[in-house]
Amino acid sequence: METTEKAKRRPRREYTPEFKAEIVARCRAGDRTTREIARDFDLTESAVRRWVTEAQIDAGERAGLTTEERKELAELKRENKRLREDNEILRRASAFFAREIR
Repeated sequence: METTEKAKRRPRREYTPEFKAEIVARCRAGDRTTREIARDFDLTESAVRRWVTEAQIDAGERAGLTTEERKELAELKRENKRLREDNEILRRASAFFAREIR
């Protein structure tokens, strides 16, 4: 039985906000489909659709968390996780020292 190679994944790329805004503007113009624009710029169709959705949310045209709200939420989750870890460390330390005193 032959082994099949897994399809190579496309390396993760990052795009500037200006580039994303240009792609969204082209999609909103309506002269070409999302699929055509994605193919022309060597992007995934799902990424382009996600950028359009995010732009609609940020503009208030669609319900959801804005980009700023998502950033704040992620930051708060990181801080909450760190505080829980700190609390756990302090709880264990106090239990350790309570046993030492006895």
